[in-house]
Amino acid sequence: MLALRLTRAARPAVQLRRLLVAAASAGTGFLLLGSLGYALGHSATPGAGALRLAWCVAPLAATAYLALAVARTDPGTRPRPGLSAVGLGPARLMAISALTTALSCVLGSMVALMFFLHLRGDITGMPFDGDGAKLLAADQPLPVPAALTLLLLAPAVASLTVALALRPSERRSGARWYDTALGRRPAEAPEPPADGKAAGAADGEHTGEAVGESLGEPEAVAVPPAPREAPAGFPWGVAALAGGLAVQAYAGRVTPAPSLAALPAEGAAVLAGWMLTALGLVLAAPGLTYLAGRLLQCAQPGALRLLAGRVLMAEATRIGRPLGVLCAVASAVFAMTVLYDRSAPPFGPLTLLATLVVAGCTLATLLTAAVEARQTRADTNAALLRLGAPATMLRSAAALRAGALLAVFGPLTLLIAYLSALPTTR
Repeated sequence: MLALRLTRAARPAVQLRRLLVAAASAGTGFLLLGSLGYALGHSATPGAGALRLAWCVAPLAATAYLALAVARTDPGTRPRPGLSAVGLGPARLMAISALTTALSCVLGSMVALMFFLHLRGDITGMPFDGDGAKLLAADQPLPVPAALTLLLLAPAVASLTVALALRPSERRSGARWYDTALGRRPAEAPEPPADGKAAGAADGEHTGEAVGESLGEPEAVAVPPAPREAPAGFPWGVAALAGGLAVQAYAGRVTPAPSLAALPAEGAAVLAGWMLTALGLVLAAPGLTYLAGRLLQCAQPGALRLLAGRVLMAEATRIGRPLGVLCAVASAVFAMTVLYDRSAPPFGPLTLLATLVVAGCTLATLLTAAVEARQTRADTNAALLRLGAPATMLRSAAALRAGALLAVFGPLTLLIAYLSALPTTR
C-alpha cells in the first residue's frame, strides 16, 4: 500500500518516467509473446523459435536498465529526515523501489497481452482485429502458462535488477546513512562555518576554485580535489572492442556474407562480434568520458572549461555507461540497416519493434542519467550561485559538456558502425 501511495503522489515528471518503463515493458512483453506465437506456428523448426526468443534478451536488458535508471531518480524512495524514525530504513526503501518498478512493468505486460490477443483475433471490438493472425499463429491454441511466464519475465528481471543495485550494503546502512536520513551530518564531517561563502565550500562543489578565481575571490572557496582515478574497465573495454571487431572481420570471410536470416549457422559469428563490440563500448565509455573532461581542462583553461571538465570527470561513470550503450545501439542499427538494405529481406514488424524498444530505452536511460546527475549537482550549483556565478555560466558549461561528449562519441560511433558493417557489405 505504501508503494501505491508513493506512486500516486509522485510529480508529473516522475510519473512520465514510470510510464516510459511501462511502455518499454509492454514492447518487450509483446516481443516475447510474438516469439511464442512464431514457435506455435513453426513447431517443426523449434530452433528458429528458440532463436527468436534469444533475440528478446536485448530488449529485456534495455528495459531493466531503464527501470534501474528511473528507480535511482525516484524522489519518493530517497532517504529523508524522519523516515528512519518511522521504520523506513534502507532495506525498506529498496523494497519499495523494487515494488514500484514491478507495478510499472506489470502494467506494461498487461497492455502487451491485450494487444497480442487483439491482433490474434481473440479479442474483438477494436480496430485492426485479427490483423496479426498469421504472424501470431491465431489458428493454434495459446498455452496460457507459457504466455504468463513470458509476461512475468520483464517485471521479474527489472525488479530484481533494481533490488540488487539498490540493496543496502554495510557501509550504506551504517551510522552515516541513518545520520543522513535523520537530517544530521555524519560524525566525520566538519561543522559548517558561520560564513555563508565558506558554507558553499562545505557543500563539496568540484569547481569552487575556478569560479572563485573568475569572481576575483580565490580565498572565498576551499579548493576541492579533482577525481583522482579514471573509471576502471577502460583496458578491458578496448580489448573487448578489438576482439568484437576481429570476430566480425573473421565472419566476413564467408562468401556470400552471412545474413541475419541464416542464423544460427553462418550469422552466429556476426552476432557474437556485435555483442562483444557492444560490451567493449560500455566498458570503455566511462574512461572516454573522463578523458573528455581532462581534455576540456588542458591548455590554460578558464573558469568555464574547468567547471565543465571537472563535472565530466566526476560523473564519468554515471554518464559514460549510458553513452556507451547508446553508441553500441547506434552502431548496431547502422550496421543492420546497411546489411538489410543490400539484399536481405526488409525489416519485419517485430524486428522494427525490437529496434524501437532498444533504441528508445537507451535514449530514455541517457536522459534519466542526465537528470540524476543534475540532481546530484543541485547543492553545487546552489553554492556557485550564492558565490555570484551567473546562471548563464552553468548553462554554457552544460552546453560545453554536451559538445565535448559529441566530439568524442560521434566519430567513434560512426567508425564502429562502419567497421561492423564492413564484413557484411562485401
